[in-house]
Formats: sequence, structure tokens, C-alpha cells
Amino acid sequence: MKQKNDRNFTQEKEGQAKKGFSELPRFLGNVKDETRRQDQQKRRAPQQEKAAGQDKPAAKQGKFAKQEKQAKADKEHQAERPRREKGNGRRGKVKNPVKILFLGGVGEIGKNMTAIECGNDIIIIDAGLTFPDEELPGIDLVIPDISYLVQNKQKVRGLLVTHGHEDHVGGIAYLLKEINCPVYATKLTLALADNKLREQRINRAQLICIKPGDKIKLGCFGIEFINVNHSIAGAVALAIDTPQGKIYHSGDFKIDLTPVAGEQIDLSRIAELGREGIKLLLCESTNVERPGYTMSETVVGTTLDHLFSEHANRRIIVATFASNVHRLQQIVDLAAKYRRKVALSGRSMLNVVDAATKIGELTIPEGVLIDVEKIKNYFDREIVIVSTGSQGEPMSALTRMASGEFNKVTIGANDTIIISASPIPGNEKMICKVINNLYRKGANVVYESLEKIHVSGHACQEELKILHSLLKPQFFIPVHGEYRHLKRHARLAMELGMSENNILIADIGNCVELTRDSMQFGESVSSGARLVDGGSLEDKENSLVMKDRKHLSEDGIFVITACVSERTGDLLSDPDVVIRGFVMPENADYYAEVRRIVINCASQVDIPADVENTEYAAAIKKAVKNFIYKKTKQNPVIMANIVRV
Repeated sequence: MKQKNDRNFTQEKEGQAKKGFSELPRFLGNVKDETRRQDQQKRRAPQQEKAAGQDKPAAKQGKFAKQEKQAKADKEHQAERPRREKGNGRRGKVKNPVKILFLGGVGEIGKNMTAIECGNDIIIIDAGLTFPDEELPGIDLVIPDISYLVQNKQKVRGLLVTHGHEDHVGGIAYLLKEINCPVYATKLTLALADNKLREQRINRAQLICIKPGDKIKLGCFGIEFINVNHSIAGAVALAIDTPQGKIYHSGDFKIDLTPVAGEQIDLSRIAELGREGIKLLLCESTNVERPGYTMSETVVGTTLDHLFSEHANRRIIVATFASNVHRLQQIVDLAAKYRRKVALSGRSMLNVVDAATKIGELTIPEGVLIDVEKIKNYFDREIVIVSTGSQGEPMSALTRMASGEFNKVTIGANDTIIISASPIPGNEKMICKVINNLYRKGANVVYESLEKIHVSGHACQEELKILHSLLKPQFFIPVHGEYRHLKRHARLAMELGMSENNILIADIGNCVELTRDSMQFGESVSSGARLVDGGSLEDKENSLVMKDRKHLSEDGIFVITACVSERTGDLLSDPDVVIRGFVMPENADYYAEVRRIVINCASQVDIPADVENTEYAAAIKKAVKNFIYKKTKQNPVIMANIVRV
């Protein structure tokens, strides 16, 4: 009987998702009908005006009618022309073009940041981060270079955050340390941002809560917040009124007609914006290579329900993104349904759940949540552990469980681990390593290639086509993707009828100037990446620290210490040689050879006169370097320390 109920529940959820998308064509048909009706009204308007003019007194159609008509046409034409700078009579540049500055998030996945500037006003969209790859050893985070914004901080009117994912809000503390500006976002996004600020001891930030549908004015810009669906609550798109026309920034979005919580994406308002006229579309490109539609989040709930039922007598561990509050809600609801307690593991998981429950975005029934240290008091069938580590991060809870380094949770044969996420590009090896380690401990592991336990939060091709078709922008710049994603998105726009001349593909640092009738690249601004190492910041391109670390990781290091008499210059003991990270040929005794070189160098330098030890140290480094390169063709770091006694 229980299995039959589960099957009915599954069919019901899948039916809801299918029904949602089956209604999409009808909705779009209504939008098209409304658009057609308004277009017909616009076409009728001149005819009605003409008819009205024919009914006017004959005096108005007399001798001066033609001149009045021409003067009116000239006036209308003059009003439509862009305002130009005063000059010497020649045609000047359009006054105050709108500049779109790309400081992150184009040609890459992560550290999203875009600034829009006009005259004396700048607004910033998102302040994200990305995580370092293997080429950046020892680095904690990577954030955009904001030196241009710092130089013009008196112009910055505010920061608009589209949603609470790390690649959009993770760098907010580093921005607000240097630029004091108000932050506008929905309540969950602000709660997550506030956690970031508290960690950096920033307590006086101006955090202003907005709701979808709200409109604000920042300098010469008017901003409207549009409700969208994503893999986190509180995601919004931005409709930005500028002196040169309206810009639509999609944020991260998908079209989910059966969302777990909250409302559907506001396609009606998006269609209205399209009818009002969109000058420029900035649209995310993450899933542009995927055909069709992104599945609804309810599909994951259906799969999880099936797995909870199938593994009723086992302990269940679910690893997912901490920020996916809708997924967390489904897990909590299923835990309550199957009479299991929920234990949280991982600092970010604890922080997000705390923030989401305080503001009402996540509801946990009383008595369901327990401390992870108390799981030993329950049977396996009574426990669900919700953990970080879905990307195989080295220090995450799931990775440490898999390697046996997490003393609060020991993985065993009666565990079912559900990895409810898909690999972020570049993380595949780490995730596979975690899965292999879990299998070695006897656990059963369920991941994306086996079950529908994850859906993307990003629009696939058909959803992108819908957005383009509803907005009908004059110009288009694809964002939020690697270069291949941007190129593919540009091609999709051309397939929908947009001219190639109206599309630009930007790189980090590019400035695009927008006027009433043109879009072109302007002068680039200072840009790049800044590396966060503890409390220090380094420019990625000019970092001597990173060059040294890379050198050390590739070739190793020789540390040589020589103790000499300050009076006579004689060596008082055998030189001490330490070699690290250097692979020596078999049977080679480089220690003895290096000691011999140090002794020989001592006889070639007047040590008593070399008060700063620079000459002796330089001689040692040069001689050892030449010897090692001649023998191995390698170039390790050589450090020589001279101790005078």
C-alpha cells in the first residue's frame, strides 16, 4: 500500500510539471495576441488622427496647412534625434552615452560584476567571487579588480544584487570595504550578504530590502525588480531605465511553471517591457548549449521521495548546495513525512539554514532539526544528514566523511549518500574522488548520472528563445558564461532574427557605449582578478607571491645555511643544506656537491669585508644554480643564508 501511495505521489508531481509546460504555449499565445492587438492600435492611430484632421474647419486646411504640417514634422523629427554636445557647428558626439563596464562574469563562470555609468552616476550589478583552480596554490578566493570603481567611488549610487549565490554576492565585503554605497536586494539575498559582511566585521552597511515589482531611482537610473525563478529564493532580473533607453539584465533565471515555493517568473511583466521597448538585453548564457527546457525543481522532490521510500531502513546523507533553499525545504518536508530527524553538517549549510529560517524562507517543523553530534542517539532509519561538499571541495564535510577525517560522522555499509548537484566545470575530478572513497567505505552512492536528483537553475535554449522573443531588444550582449557560451548565445540571437551588427561579445575590462541609435566598444578600463589569501589581496597578473609559489611547486627549493667567522671569514662548520620539492636523479648525492660548492665560494670572497653577506650569498646561489641546471635542466629556487659569528 505504501509503495502504491509513493507511486501516486510521484505521478502527481510529474504531472504538475508537465502540465505547467503544456500551458506555456497558451500563455505565450495570449502574449502574442496582446502584442498584436497593441500593434494594430498603433497602426490605426495615424489613420484616426488623419480622419480627425479632415473634420477640422477649412481654415486649418488652407494656405498655411502644408507649412504647418512640415513644421510639425520637423519638430517631431528634432525631438527624436539624440541630443548632441554644443560645439562649433559640426555634429558632435551623443551627449552622455551610457557605458556598460564588464568587470567580471564574461568569458568565465564566476565573479560576476557589471557597472553601468552615465554622466556622474554609476550603478553596480552584483559583486561575486570565484574559487581558485590548481594554478593558484594557497589562494582562498578570487574577486574582480574594482580599481576603476574605487577611482570613481563618488559616482557610485548603489549595488544591485540579483540573488544570493557566491558568484554574485560572495565579494560584497571586499567591495564595501572600499566603496560605501547602499545595497539593494531581496530579503534572503540580504540575509546571506549580511553573513558575509559580519565575517569581515563590516557592521554599518546600508542594506535595503526590495521586493519583485519594486521600483527605485538611483541618480539618472530607474530600476525595476522583476521576479524570476532560479535555484535560490529571491532571484530577480533588472529593468533599468537609462537616458539612452531601457536595459534588461536577466540575472540568473529559468522558467519554472511549478516552483516549489514563491511565484512563477513574471513573464507577463517581461512581455510588457518588450512592448514598451528594450534597448539592450544582457542575458545569461550558462545553459545555452542545452536544448529544450530546464526541468522543474519539483522533479527533484519526486526523485528524493522515491529514494527516501526505497532506502527506508538506511541512513541517508544528502549533499547539496547550501544556498538552494527550495531543495532544503523539500528534504526537510520528506524527513518529516518519513519520520526522520535532520542534522546539518558544514559551516555554510548552518549559516544559510539559520538565515533562511529567521526570515521565513525555510520552514522546519519543531523537533525535526537536531545537532549532528546527537545522531548517535538514533537508529540509521531515523536520520537524514544534509551536508556541504557536493562539489568535492577539499575541506567540505562530505569530502572529510569520505576520507575518514570527520569524527562526527563515520561512513558505513548502511549509508546511502545522495549527491544532489551537478559538477561545476573543473570540479569533476574532485567529485569522482569523493564518490570513489565513499564506495570504498561500503556506502551506496546516488548521483546525477544515476537518478534525477538535480536540476539546473539556468535557462536552456527554448527558455532563452522565449526571453528574446518577449523582450525583442534592439541590441544584445550575452553574459554569464565562458567564451564558447557567449558565442553560442550570440548565434542563437541571430537565429531569432537579430542582426549580427547589433550583437557584441565582451571581455573583462571592456566598456560598451550605448546611445539611442548605436552600440560600440569604448575605451577599456582597468580590470582583472584580485587574489584573496587570508586577509591579503594580490593582483593576479602582477603577483610576485603567485610567481614564487608556482616556481616552488614546479621546481622545488634549496635552502643553504653557512656559518662563518666574522673576523677571519672561515667556515665554522659544514654548510647545512635542505632540499624540498626537488626530484633528484637516482643515486645522486647533491647534498655533498652543494656543500663543496659553498666551501669553494668561501675561498673566492673576502667575507670580512662583505659586511652585508651579499657577495658571498650571490656567489653561492649562482654556482649552485649553474650546477643543478647542468645536471638536471631544472631551475629550483635557491636561498642562501649567511650567519656571521
